[in-house]
Amino acid sequence: MAETGEEEIVSPEASGFSDLSDSEFLEFLDLDDESNASVSKADPSELPGKDGKSVSLQNWKRGLDVSSPMERFHLKYLYVTDLSTQNWCELQMAYEKELPGFSTPEKAAVLDTGASIHLARELELHDLVTVPITTKEDSWAVKFLNILSMIPTLQSEGCIREFPVFGEVEGVFLVGVIDELHYTAKGELELTELKTRRRPMLPLEAQKKKDCFQVRLYKFIFDAMVQGKVTPESLIHHTKLCPDKPLGPSVLRHAQQGGFSVKTLGDLMELVFLSLTLSDLPVIDILKIEYIHQETATVLGTEIVAFEEKEMRDKVQHYMAYWMGHREPQGVDVEEAWKCRTCNYADICEWRKGSGVLSSTLEPQTKKKQMNRRNVDPSCS
Repeated sequence: MAETGEEEIVSPEASGFSDLSDSEFLEFLDLDDESNASVSKADPSELPGKDGKSVSLQNWKRGLDVSSPMERFHLKYLYVTDLSTQNWCELQMAYEKELPGFSTPEKAAVLDTGASIHLARELELHDLVTVPITTKEDSWAVKFLNILSMIPTLQSEGCIREFPVFGEVEGVFLVGVIDELHYTAKGELELTELKTRRRPMLPLEAQKKKDCFQVRLYKFIFDAMVQGKVTPESLIHHTKLCPDKPLGPSVLRHAQQGGFSVKTLGDLMELVFLSLTLSDLPVIDILKIEYIHQETATVLGTEIVAFEEKEMRDKVQHYMAYWMGHREPQGVDVEEAWKCRTCNYADICEWRKGSGVLSSTLEPQTKKKQMNRRNVDPSCS
């Protein structure tokens, strides 16, 4: 990928492999004075079902699966932002997964604005082309092509944007997109994460903590990729991709235009992993978050983030316990109860109603199985 704008990169929208690389919605919720912000809330007695029809809160609870969230939502992998939003409020994130119909127009508008700013920045470096895809193998193939086109730029100490990352962390496969990678005057590889702000002010510490966790996780995954710690076997195992599947005609044509003689996803996968490990790319040295005002594009401030691997790993293990069904989702601490004032789920929140204790209706499968086993008469087994 060249900095002249001559290189064409497949857009994330075309591939279906994109990560929410901004925090506009949390900025919308982030109260500058922790005071009287409010958003419209739906009727707490009626919930939007997945088919668009309303269901009662009681029926929704009764129909809630007791399987793990990974199984319940049919997830093969998670996005980095799935974990980082847990840092804000895990239970709110869980409600958003269970009840997607609660999403507000305000959220969509803020996210669209942030996405436009990200796109404008990306177009400064390269053009985007849309490659039609029909299979999940094609979806990953175009990301592999993007990685292959970006590696030479990193080798020549250039700047790249929207770099896909993926890897297994604590037994779960994670994917994401790094906003920007470039080299400093001292030759250090720096990751810059762009965060746009609806209001011309820096976020609260609660928001900054979420953002810091996100960039630390990006570094951890990227470093593992260039150090050869991410394997094709792990990728195939988690994503259930078929490496022998022929590439679709549009993807194949795009690959040939880029000079890659490939026929299947496995061919591309082999090229990507070889390029990552043999190109001698450095690990990320510096983590930086840049906060920009949406309306004026003014830089509000930057944060240099220290990489604290143990703290990050501890958080990941805690968050993964929810996804694997080992514990129930948790709400915010009392000190951060101000977040509830702008939450769409405040009126149905089990955490609030239970004063920090989740209702048994949302307990994970493992606990319920243990309880059932204790109550079974041995003579009946």
